Amino acid sequence: MSRYSPAEIEAKWQAAWEKAGTFTARREEGKPKYYVLEMFPYPSGRIHIGHVRNYTMGDVIARYKLSTGHNVLHPMGFDAFGMPAENAAMASGGHPKDWTYSNIDTMVSQMKPLGFGLDWSRMFATCDPEYYGQQQALFLDFLDAGLIERKNATVNWDPVDMTVLANEQVIDGKGWRSGAEVERRELTQWFFKISDFSEELLEALDTLDDWPAKVRLMQSNWIGKSRGLQFSFSMVEPQGGHDRVEVYTTRPDTLMGASFIGISPDHPLAKDLERDNPQVAEFCKKARQGGTTEEALEKAEKLGFDTGLKVRHPFDTAWELPVYIANFILMDYGTGAIFGCPAHDQRDFDFATKYGLPIIPTFLPDAAASEDLTEAFVPAKTDKVHWVRGFGWPENATGEQAVDAAIDFCESKGVGQGVTKFRLRDWGLSRQRYWGCPIPVVHCDSCGVVPEKKENLPIELPYDEGGKPIDFSIPGNPLDRHPTWRDCACPKCGAPARRETDTMDTFVDSSWYFARFTAPRATTPTDMAEAEYWMNVDQYIGGIEHAILHLLYSRFFARAMHITGHLPEKSKEPFNALFTQGMVTHAIYQSKGADGRPVYHYPEDVELRDGKGFLKDGTEVEIIPSAKMSKSKNNVVDPMNIIATYGADTARWFVLSDSPPERDVEWTASGAEAAHKHLARVHRIASDIAASDTVASAEDEALLKEMHKTIFDVTQGIESFGFNASIAKLYAFTNVLQKSKAGADAKRQAAKVLAQLMSPMTPHLSEEIWAMLGGEGLIANQPWPVADEAMLVEDTVTMPIQINGKRRAEINVPKDMPKEEVEKLALAEDAVKRALDGGQPKKLIVVPGRIVNVVI
Repeated sequence: MSRYSPAEIEAKWQAAWEKAGTFTARREEGKPKYYVLEMFPYPSGRIHIGHVRNYTMGDVIARYKLSTGHNVLHPMGFDAFGMPAENAAMASGGHPKDWTYSNIDTMVSQMKPLGFGLDWSRMFATCDPEYYGQQQALFLDFLDAGLIERKNATVNWDPVDMTVLANEQVIDGKGWRSGAEVERRELTQWFFKISDFSEELLEALDTLDDWPAKVRLMQSNWIGKSRGLQFSFSMVEPQGGHDRVEVYTTRPDTLMGASFIGISPDHPLAKDLERDNPQVAEFCKKARQGGTTEEALEKAEKLGFDTGLKVRHPFDTAWELPVYIANFILMDYGTGAIFGCPAHDQRDFDFATKYGLPIIPTFLPDAAASEDLTEAFVPAKTDKVHWVRGFGWPENATGEQAVDAAIDFCESKGVGQGVTKFRLRDWGLSRQRYWGCPIPVVHCDSCGVVPEKKENLPIELPYDEGGKPIDFSIPGNPLDRHPTWRDCACPKCGAPARRETDTMDTFVDSSWYFARFTAPRATTPTDMAEAEYWMNVDQYIGGIEHAILHLLYSRFFARAMHITGHLPEKSKEPFNALFTQGMVTHAIYQSKGADGRPVYHYPEDVELRDGKGFLKDGTEVEIIPSAKMSKSKNNVVDPMNIIATYGADTARWFVLSDSPPERDVEWTASGAEAAHKHLARVHRIASDIAASDTVASAEDEALLKEMHKTIFDVTQGIESFGFNASIAKLYAFTNVLQKSKAGADAKRQAAKVLAQLMSPMTPHLSEEIWAMLGGEGLIANQPWPVADEAMLVEDTVTMPIQINGKRRAEINVPKDMPKEEVEKLALAEDAVKRALDGGQPKKLIVVPGRIVNVVI
């Protein structure tokens, strides 16, 4: 009997797949295609077990679809631009390009031993000039189509990294990488006009039936369609050129509860005030350093500055409201100004309480409720409430009805108009950093902003400065101080000009890579024939953390690429199905250091005994179970160690077997060892079968029936992303096969099918078993087994026997056994004979195929 040796088996079959070109995708008209794609990784330097889980899921689907007759595209690449490479260059004195490509080489060398069925011939990195040159071509086409504009905007500015940050990159008012206090600055930036597609992007979510509902909801909330009232408060005393403050509100029904007006620190009125008032300037500077996400604004202390200005209420000119500059109001939504109704908004309530402003309810839970509120009363929009200060709508009006009535009322009185707005803002793509895709425009004193000529693309990043290494330790963007790259000739008039030194947001790089994979060596962004054939992505797999920006930007990009002739119309929604996988977790092992602070230990340094953990010197460590893997906590598992110890198939089997793929799975050494033992057992069973004689048996049919049931169940599991359920069925069938007394021919047939059903999860072991049992060719190229429906029909049924309403026994009988025969078998059961004690039952009721009731 041969021994299970993953190291030998896995290297052998990986070489066989490569030699045969098993996973090289080629367009074949008339053959159904299937495009499966996992969100490509950032080249951080090493893969982790989360990568293994993500890519194994995609590989299971890809291998399964290949065996069901599909022409499969399953590519891999690297999302390679971004600040981490520049940070590494600053720390080490090296170059971002060298760091990035070295990491890519390392990660590829780690991924290939896992046996993923990837078309490596299509691999690219977004920092390849061949890739970002085509991205620059897309930029020019988008610009020509009016999908891009250049305008002034208030942005988050990191004064250390000296770059613009997205709202999500501002954590507690600080840059996500530098930790510096973020400032709000007004800069001239390039923008994708994604807001023009707000309605379309929102409505199309209803067509994405194979996306998780939570992802669609998150995108819907981010786009944020709302209907409200836009109107103005007139100022009691005009300030400079400002005689009105325009406001947009989604709750005009609360207008009679207004107690103050709030404006953003970046509102034109606030900016006018801060020019002449140092106190206003100081407050605005502090307010601009806060976080800008909704979560950050919600958590931050509500701060305001009383400008001393007042406005008149539109329905009562004697009713004057103070104007505050407030840190929780942003200019990029609505008008940058709000009216505060503290009774019905907790944020406004906190603000009014802090600054002693009136709290005036417009509605209450019921007529008996007090108007002295201790917190904001915010019912659901569909709730009926008692109206205290409404505009004359019915007593039982809901919030939704009241909003509509308030808009109608205000319009009839000439106070503003009902408008629909979206929260989605245009996508600012300018970043003031080196390691990104250069924006292909030139600034000419005579011609203004001039697009670069396509024949001059790619505009490549300079590797050095006149033969000298670029010094990344100097703050700012190296492109700004690189004269031989920055200074150029105007493409239009030939006069001296300057290149745009901003580079593109790295979200741009990942917003169209899926389309490039269809023709990665094309001399245009896509080859339409290849795109027509391969698009859309049939199954996209990735983390829930990308639910909003990456997916939303990709949806916009697909539309823009269709408009500019780079994708077919069917690809305006590029991902047919989306699956968001859970994380791989691991226990944290910690002890206390001499200073009392926690010290974290790697799993390989901890020995587990009786549920406790010990270091090599005998020190007991605290075990924190099932925590997210984190380098800072040292609870990471190196897949290379797993492969060296147990083999790639064990790693693949374990990450799929222990939990539904949408949930987290905890990696444990004992679980990995158990998975390895099971695979060794499968190998041993197959070896025994391969050496056995071909003798038929009366149990052949029973084994083959179980085989067909397993084919059906495993297929259902894979089709529905229930990989753990499929593996549970494979465990069960392995037990059946091992215990079966069937003849060798039947067992050989069953073992070959077992290998086929396991092959998407454990491809190397399956190939070995297939060859061991005389299978022809590679198992990867074999058609998927199909369950015989006739073999799925149960010939017998199990019927419970109840005695006086309590279950006491059961009998297995043929499905079509006559009722009289069932009665005889039931009465012959020992439990029934004991209960009757020689007597006869009062009643004996047989429900065919279901149950036997004995009444004594």
